Amino acid sequence: MMKNKYMFGGFIIVVFLGIMIYLFTQTNVTYEENFSAIKTSSKTIKATGAWVKAKNYEIDREKNIFSFYMTDSHGTELKVIYKGAIPNNFESATSVVVTGKYNSQNGYFQASDILTKCPSKYEEQFDENQSS
Repeated sequence: MMKNKYMFGGFIIVVFLGIMIYLFTQTNVTYEENFSAIKTSSKTIKATGAWVKAKNYEIDREKNIFSFYMTDSHGTELKVIYKGAIPNNFESATSVVVTGKYNSQNGYFQASDILTKCPSKYEEQFDENQSS
């Protein structure tokens, strides 16, 4: 009777570990700063770059779609389309990280998440102290 409890407990642990390993491999997100590589990948990617302010951004309130262009460190541009509202601090962001997949048929990056990095107030204070 005692042996069955251990076997059942061991079985539960093995199943749990199997599920965890499966989920981990499914949510494997690649970080990419080179947009040329993004355009050839079918994986979920976290792309880091800067918003192209010259091209501005578009908001379709009816469809709840926000779109903009971003560029990587090599100057390669990528159109990003996000279903959702524009992030609060988007216009003051120093860099943008988008998570999603590249849609090769339509030629844009379909973002499921947007993170913005803004200049910190501490950096600004530091810059003022440097100039004096």
